[in-house]
Amino acid sequence: MAEPAGHGVLAAPLRILFERLPAGPVAAAVSGGADSAMLAVHAAEATRGRRPLLLFHVDHGLQAPSAEWADRVRALGADLDVPVHVARVTVDAGDGGGVEAAARAARYAALGELARAHGAGHVLLAHHLGDQAETVLLRLLRGSGLHGLQAMAAETRRDGIAYLRPWLDVDRARILEAASDYAARTGWRAVDDPTNADPLYTRAAVRTLLAPALDARWPGWRRTMARHARHVAQAVQVLDDVARADFDRLDPSDDGREFSLAAWRALPAVRQAPVLRHWFARHGTGMPTEARLEALARQLRQLHAMGHDRQMLFHHAAVTVRCVRGRVRLEARAGQGSRPAGL
Repeated sequence: MAEPAGHGVLAAPLRILFERLPAGPVAAAVSGGADSAMLAVHAAEATRGRRPLLLFHVDHGLQAPSAEWADRVRALGADLDVPVHVARVTVDAGDGGGVEAAARAARYAALGELARAHGAGHVLLAHHLGDQAETVLLRLLRGSGLHGLQAMAAETRRDGIAYLRPWLDVDRARILEAASDYAARTGWRAVDDPTNADPLYTRAAVRTLLAPALDARWPGWRRTMARHARHVAQAVQVLDDVARADFDRLDPSDDGREFSLAAWRALPAVRQAPVLRHWFARHGTGMPTEARLEALARQLRQLHAMGHDRQMLFHHAAVTVRCVRGRVRLEARAGQGSRPAGL
């Protein structure tokens, strides 16, 4: 078989990735679109005779032809001689987060279940340079803060499964070239999901309304955005290291649930909020908004002025921050059915 179009650009990151992974099955998440299909094609070539590869498809049931898309993925698996496993999910957008967020949560939950069921500790995702740039832009517009501006990492973990994104530096034009070449050689054609171009959906609005204007004025904006994400990720690592070291100097309890108010007050003002963020994060608590975090910091500063014997309560999500006799403590909130990790 002739070498696929864009082979070197698409195959090299996978080859490097597989060389460092431990032995065992690897899965690729395949929606049936061009990006994930080409990920499957190149992963199949890179793993042939070296390690088992599985294809996972999640049917959200949100589009009328979703069952046909699942069949298209099965056909791709048959063409590549790679087993395909399909999970059908129900997307519940009733929590107010929107259909996109609900579908993403359902997809990751289903991928995790499939991975555990089939012994795959690593799942490949086909996010590329354009996806990364759109993510940075969206998070800028939403005011996500420094941690959000790191955008997508090359590797993330959810519920014990590693999700790998080997193509974050790959231009989508190379992927589409490979998809066109594959279709010409095999007759298999990628799924075209209409929601990807529907501006009613937030990411599609960026892609269809903002991206063309940016392309016309700043044609290299995608790589610029991705570079910003890498720089922010480096800066966040430094800030996290500083916050962790600062917290260790606050006379924390053995379980890390409480610390000295006086020691926290002695920190430079600019380092007080990062320590609080670190404290919440290490116990798996949802992060307060900037305004709420500043409200907590303000109360802690006022306590120092009024004396340590004045008790305070600060409620956030499923936890309460309490200060008694100069010790700031994180406790499970009374009446909450679930407890954050570590509490």
